[in-house]
Amino acid sequence: MQYMQRAIELARNTLGSASPNPSVGAVIVNGGAVVGEGWTQPVGGPHAEIVALEHAGEAARGATIYTTLEPCCHFGKTPPCTTALLKAGIAEVRTAVLDPDPRVNGAGVAEMERAGVKVSLGLCAEDATKIIESYVHRTTTGLPFVIAKFAMSLDGKIATASGESQWISGEAARRHVHALRRTADAVMVGVGTALADDPQLTARDESDIPLERQPLRVVVDSSGRVSPTSKLFSSQGNVLVATADMDQLKEDALQRVGAEVVRLPGRDGRVDVGALMTVLVERGVNSVLIEGGGTLLASLIEQGLLSKVEAIVAPILIGGRNALTPVEGDGFGRLQDALRLENLTVSRLGDDVHIVGYTRSNHRDGA
Repeated sequence: MQYMQRAIELARNTLGSASPNPSVGAVIVNGGAVVGEGWTQPVGGPHAEIVALEHAGEAARGATIYTTLEPCCHFGKTPPCTTALLKAGIAEVRTAVLDPDPRVNGAGVAEMERAGVKVSLGLCAEDATKIIESYVHRTTTGLPFVIAKFAMSLDGKIATASGESQWISGEAARRHVHALRRTADAVMVGVGTALADDPQLTARDESDIPLERQPLRVVVDSSGRVSPTSKLFSSQGNVLVATADMDQLKEDALQRVGAEVVRLPGRDGRVDVGALMTVLVERGVNSVLIEGGGTLLASLIEQGLLSKVEAIVAPILIGGRNALTPVEGDGFGRLQDALRLENLTVSRLGDDVHIVGYTRSNHRDGA
């Protein structure tokens, strides 16, 4: 158990840097001692098992490897991990979960068993699955794993009627948001949020210093309202602006400040968010963190694209019939049709309450 938990820790530390590959950790044990550790390198680099084997050297012969995901058995950007494990003389493989990639999905286990290697499956499976939930979702659906994050008052407001929103949540919650950004492949906002808050959307450390690795920042801007002087374009990292109909001069101005503009018109004259998700997958995005606003989130819910919700509820009452809520749009006419979350966890972030839940089709235990 302790060795698999260590492998899970190694995998967790690679979240955000391994995509579109899964974040995997591996630990090699021989004679009761750890002789090698590894984790997934950025795309094109070696997988966790290969790094661990290189670390172990000859000590891998006759050893047991603990790996959070079934070793791959196909040629991709790197050779099969199963081949390397067999060549190194690994005697036993303990893996948490099968790889849902149709090129693997049990074939890696079968290959090693045919070669006489003892294989066991399922150790710490729930913890390991949570780490790769975005990879599993993208692999099985062809769409990114979409996480909605919002902070709201106890009466469901994300801003006052005058538009003030900083800060509804406390410092602990804001630190959590940066942790979410660090592990996301993309962070997305609607143009209303970009105009109202002028956010940077960068992942920063506890000293508020931007990290070297930044998620792709995406603005959904149907008619070209975002300003080239926005902080988004003066901050570290890449920015993609999705539009339905933008003036060419505005597009040129955004490109001059480093933004990429993609045109994805939908039938309603707004950005086709479904097509945008396909574009992001094609660019290696497994997970998308939605940070506002309500119209964008409503569109994602209407199209069945939302996977997970991270809601932070502050112990304050704002009121105001014109104050914004996390989800706008037309909403559901009947309670029985409302989007219900499952597999809930509730915890505290300072004085705030942190609620995490999955949409029915994205229940992680069924991933």
